[in-house]
Amino acid sequence: MTRISCKIASVTPFCDTVFKVCLTPPQAIQFQGGQYLTIVMGEQDKRPFSIASGPDRNHEIELHIGAAVAEGYAMEVIERLKSSDSIEVELPFGDAQVRLDSQRPRILIAGGTGFSYINSIMEALIAAGDTQTTFLYWGSRDNDAMYLKQRAQQWANEHAHLHFIPVFEAEASERQGTVIDAVCEDFVSLKDYDVYIAGRFEMAGAAREAFRQKGINEDHLFGDAFAYIK
Repeated sequence: MTRISCKIASVTPFCDTVFKVCLTPPQAIQFQGGQYLTIVMGEQDKRPFSIASGPDRNHEIELHIGAAVAEGYAMEVIERLKSSDSIEVELPFGDAQVRLDSQRPRILIAGGTGFSYINSIMEALIAAGDTQTTFLYWGSRDNDAMYLKQRAQQWANEHAHLHFIPVFEAEASERQGTVIDAVCEDFVSLKDYDVYIAGRFEMAGAAREAFRQKGINEDHLFGDAFAYIK
């Protein structure tokens, strides 16, 4: 783990509730696709966020921070970033990084801004020239909240092995329901898959329970939430 002071290059909204944060580290950084960092708000207050950029972009750090007015924890970070020229971060953390040497097909699952974790994994896979069959599920409230839907669809259009399945809570013209239910509907068994998941802790916990019923090998189920929920 390394602590560095990063220049705050930009803080811009993707939509009403999600911000894109770009940081410039003082030197190239080393991490793996799917790891996270902490923003140092204080010595006893370090807040974790997935790194959204891939390891090849080692001279910049991209974050996707969901911050509605009612969500003080994240909004405090956004306000600090907007009012500062630099910020200290510690990185890398996490054991849910993409396994580039795996020969198993994979399922990538994002809830909301959990897409930041998936984005980092996808950039790492594309940079490595990976062609393993991959299913990307993204669950969101509506189209506005699916802030990089066009990027995910473009990946699928450009890579025949990648399949993008958006799932919405409130879009009548799109697939509706929860992203967990969608995966369970689409797969009879998950025993032969690597599954990567990012979202709220309760979502990750519910997914693990549901996927156990589908025969998931939990050694092949990856998500930072599982280090905190038992």
